[in-house]
Amino acid sequence: MWRTLTGAVAGLVVLFVGSLAFNAASGQSRWPGPLDFVRVHPWVVLLLLIPVSLIGLWQAPRRDRAQESLAPVAHRLPLRNTNFTGRDGTLRELRRRLTSVSDVAMLVVHGLGGVGKTQLAVEYAYRHLSKYRFVAFVDAEDPDLVASQFVSLAGELGLTEASSGQVIPRVYGKLVDRRPWLIIFDNGEKPAALTHALPSGDLAGNGHVIVTTRVSGWSSRAGVIDLDVFTRQESVELLTLRVPGMTATVADRIAEQLGDLPLALEQAAGYMGYNHTAPEAYLTLLTSRLEDMIARGELADRPTVVVATLWQLSVRRLETDQPQAVRLLELCALLAPEPIPLDLFTGSPEILNVGADDPLAWDTTVGALAGLGLARRGNASLVVHRLVQAAVRAAMPDEAHLDARGRLCRALVEAVPHDIHGDPDARPRWQELLPHVIAVTKDEPPAECAAETAVLLRLASTFLIQIGDCSVALPLCERALAIDESLDGRDAEAGFDLITLAQIHRDLDAPERSRTLAERALRLHESCLPADSPAIATDLATLARTLCLLGEHRAALPLAERALQIDEAAHGPDDPYVSFDLIALANVHVDLGDHATALPLISRALEIREAVYAPDHLYIGYVLVFKAQVLHTLNDPTAADFARRGAQILQTRLGRTHPKTEDAIALADRLR
Repeated sequence: MWRTLTGAVAGLVVLFVGSLAFNAASGQSRWPGPLDFVRVHPWVVLLLLIPVSLIGLWQAPRRDRAQESLAPVAHRLPLRNTNFTGRDGTLRELRRRLTSVSDVAMLVVHGLGGVGKTQLAVEYAYRHLSKYRFVAFVDAEDPDLVASQFVSLAGELGLTEASSGQVIPRVYGKLVDRRPWLIIFDNGEKPAALTHALPSGDLAGNGHVIVTTRVSGWSSRAGVIDLDVFTRQESVELLTLRVPGMTATVADRIAEQLGDLPLALEQAAGYMGYNHTAPEAYLTLLTSRLEDMIARGELADRPTVVVATLWQLSVRRLETDQPQAVRLLELCALLAPEPIPLDLFTGSPEILNVGADDPLAWDTTVGALAGLGLARRGNASLVVHRLVQAAVRAAMPDEAHLDARGRLCRALVEAVPHDIHGDPDARPRWQELLPHVIAVTKDEPPAECAAETAVLLRLASTFLIQIGDCSVALPLCERALAIDESLDGRDAEAGFDLITLAQIHRDLDAPERSRTLAERALRLHESCLPADSPAIATDLATLARTLCLLGEHRAALPLAERALQIDEAAHGPDDPYVSFDLIALANVHVDLGDHATALPLISRALEIREAVYAPDHLYIGYVLVFKAQVLHTLNDPTAADFARRGAQILQTRLGRTHPKTEDAIALADRLR
């Protein structure tokens, strides 16, 4: 309208003044005041009026568009989240990619439920509202209801009598006059389910489409932005802004428990705000009762949405379409929120019973979890968010929970290396499985898997001793002993627990406690095992080293010699277990002041270990440092090189601040 009116006025001015100029050119002799210039210079006036009129005609639509941009139409756009936090980089990327093409641009925001996909799309719409003439929000969770929402859209655009069958193309046709426009399809399913509602071909132009979805498979239809959980900095920022008295330290710990999931953080802030719960008290509740807490705490703009029920629809759909995937998800829910090696399932298909023995069925089972956004799939692993795990655990019946736990215990017993000292590949395998072993064994075991739980706890303790983490190993091994002592026929296993505990207390500088435990283990094993059992050799060597710490070197010597004889006969002279006996015997001779006798024992142990273990294995580092100490006492100049190599290995494996590393570095510096 404004464009037509402005053009008409400009035309009238040109005609009026032009007619005056024409009359002047025709020979009139008298003109009133200012118009006399027109009579004298008519053609100059005409030349000046032409560009002025054109500028007026050109500016009219610009003013018209500017006026229209002040009032964009927003249809069903949710209220803006006034506490929106972070995501600045993602919002910039969203804008850049949407505006990089001149035709219809479509982007899919994909991610885990609760990660903030809808909030991101809505925030984008508000930040760039002035850039659009029409913005619409469509709930796409149920594809059958999308057409009815377009009927409402049609009414907003002034379309009447639009049938549900024709309403979608008519709406896009009308949007040609509302360019640029933006439509957000929230919580979409697979692309095929929304094809009828998305623009294509010449249906519309100069518009933007954003689809938010948990479901994979959109990359062939549109560009995809994978939205992850918050960074820890964003999580801490949200909590400290929303919760009075929240410190960065407590916020960091709460964010860790909630896996930085934005919805869970908002829910936590809502809970603390409503109940006036102190942040420290909330953290205590969260740590001890995670499954209960994810069902509590309202969001002001979405009071019915809580983390506990966020994934129920996806799980129900899986139960109907692929029940094996639900069984897999339940097993994963009892493991740690760390990468789960897929070969844990393929290695024990008959135990875990999730179809892992059929490659095709297994691939589609794992793919179903990844496809619905319930898990993230890697080349050889699966990661399930800790709050997805908590929600699944909370929904599992007690019988299903106990059954899944028993299956996992048995599968893990088969999967973990038992020969932690002798198997050169034990360390990397234990590093990936240790979090899952601890997760599965953290509660008191049901009777059906008590024995397997004790084995896992003791083996985990043994591995932790190997990497120098005895403080973590101690409570695990104490639980293993308590379980084995409560079961019948577990005397030998109780002896293994006792000797492992003795080793832990020895390394924790409690030799008296270590001696008592080692003597109990030796008596127990001698009562139920053959006299030449390697288990008895381990007891003897451990007791010998403990006696040396107590200054009873003469009593330790025959024990260490007997341990070496047993293992050489059982395993052969070059077995890794023989190297431990050699080191134990060498320690006795060093404490007796006989370094010359100790040196060949240490050298032989080093040769065995270098032939078996990787060059940077901790066991090699320990022997190198020990050998350097003995060589230094014997005034051998090569001691410095052994000390330097040993210190490098310990620093790499244990860290710079570990006490054993600090001692090794001090020795290397002293011998430099």
